[in-house]
Amino acid sequence: FLLNFVRKHHRIQGNQPSIPTVVSTLRKQTITLHMKHLFPLILLVAGLAACQSEASNKEAAKPPASTAQTETKPVPAVRKNIVFFGNSLTAAYQLSPEQGFTHLVQLKIDSLDLPYTCVNAGLSGETTADGVSRIDWILQQKVDVFVLELGGNDALRGLPLAESKKNLQTIVDKVKAKYPDCKIVIAGMMAPPNLGSYAKEFHNMFPAIAKKNNAALIPFLLEGVGGDPKLNLPDGIHPTPEGHKILAETVWKTLKPIL
Repeated sequence: FLLNFVRKHHRIQGNQPSIPTVVSTLRKQTITLHMKHLFPLILLVAGLAACQSEASNKEAAKPPASTAQTETKPVPAVRKNIVFFGNSLTAAYQLSPEQGFTHLVQLKIDSLDLPYTCVNAGLSGETTADGVSRIDWILQQKVDVFVLELGGNDALRGLPLAESKKNLQTIVDKVKAKYPDCKIVIAGMMAPPNLGSYAKEFHNMFPAIAKKNNAALIPFLLEGVGGDPKLNLPDGIHPTPEGHKILAETVWKTLKPIL
């Protein structure tokens, strides 16, 4: 069989070849057949290796996932507190907290995406002396902006203005001692003009406090609201929801540049 195979495929002519000749011929044929079938396989392996190398290079060129996330994820701003320290005007007397000017100011802040939170620390009926007694408790929380709205009840009760002025200064001193970088805003008020010199001295007290402490001043918190029956409750003193909207605009004029 082997001799016939060799004669047929290798075209060996003549006498029958010897066994060594057959073995040598078969070896050559086997190697040729192996190379014929192995060559496409070698090309395939080489191609796969090249693809793997290219994929590795692309993967190495990509930035780390954590780095990409760090670059695109914004860092949230640290929120700061604006404390409104006052009486029934700040507390939105007989209204819901959402109707008071403090909350309305918060809406303005949020609309501008500013990192501030308004804290309503208003207490109805409070005088400047009451404020001195309460301020230490309020200062247990961080205060970045302090809006002082007290004095109106002092005027309604006819309290000595020297004491009122002293109490306001004491409150400011305590705030600055606890938070030296805190920004101060003084909300001015006015007394009924029929009180004569008392009314004038009362009105001048707030600009004097603001000037002494390098604080911002709201000249008159009830500007455009005080004395208007349509914008006040039946008591004639406390603003309606519409009145508080005007108060919010008045406060915002002074507060916005600070923020």
